[in-house]
Amino acid sequence: MAWTELLYSPIWLVSTALLAFVVRLQRRGWWDPRACATRLDGKTAIVTGANTGIGKFIALDLARRGARVILACRSESRGQAAVDQIRGQSGNQNVHLRLVDLSLLESVRAFVERILGEEKALHILVNNAAVSGLPQQKTKEGLDTMFATNHLGPFLLTNSLLDLMKRSAPARIVFVSSVMHRKGQVDLSHFHGENLQYYQDVVYNHTKLHNVICSNEFARRLQGSGVTANSVHPGIVMTEVMRHYPLLMRFMFNFIGFFFFKSAEEGAVCPIYCAVSEETEGITGKYFDSDCAMVLPAPLARDAALAVKDFEYCERLTSKL
Repeated sequence: MAWTELLYSPIWLVSTALLAFVVRLQRRGWWDPRACATRLDGKTAIVTGANTGIGKFIALDLARRGARVILACRSESRGQAAVDQIRGQSGNQNVHLRLVDLSLLESVRAFVERILGEEKALHILVNNAAVSGLPQQKTKEGLDTMFATNHLGPFLLTNSLLDLMKRSAPARIVFVSSVMHRKGQVDLSHFHGENLQYYQDVVYNHTKLHNVICSNEFARRLQGSGVTANSVHPGIVMTEVMRHYPLLMRFMFNFIGFFFFKSAEEGAVCPIYCAVSEETEGITGKYFDSDCAMVLPAPLARDAALAVKDFEYCERLTSKL
């Protein structure tokens, strides 16, 4: 039989379809948000980058549980469209948009000021927003754009809301990191765009490592406060994070991803697990993989002395810019 005949044979088509079906089933993992009965009535949550992808499904889940959900987004039009859609799908009208550009510390401060002026409590903070594949560039504050967006902005946001979360305890902080943090390195000059190799996802990997390191240090500093901090790998997910990559790379990612990668809804499962499940109540300073299992992060992320150094540097940098 010629390969072209085999390609279109019923046996080959059925076998391929069954394989794809099995692979897609295996991507879901053991924990199902739909089977979790946790209610969040009277609770307030903030999800960054919630106008699309993983963040949007996290916000939708929290809204379905009755929370007051604040979508922290950069685009007003896309953010409001997401708010309207989440309100419609969840039946919860207590879903709101607040604008923030995480790449600019001045924008983060303005966002925090508004939150502190409007909200009496904050029970869940999910740092989800991230970018990858950007060309090398600096913000007007002199920071590398990817480092500012993926780490320093979320760091400042979290650090500035800690007192509110302590008053609201029990409360949970979730950093959406990546398994790619294992390939990251720590060089504090990276924050200013120095000594960086802009190739594929190298810079992204560095920023995701900082997420895990500082999440662990937040957890250490928050011991006894009733506020927990954990980081997660959502899986390899088909989201818009690839939109800045070359066309061919995006095509291959989407083609392969259709069979083997998680959808945005599936990628939201582990962050939701850390944010709402009874199983993670009181757990802090941990890293979870895409199957909602606690695993050890990279050795650099477990270096306590490095964590203190990294955290204190981020504090100094955000205080003077």
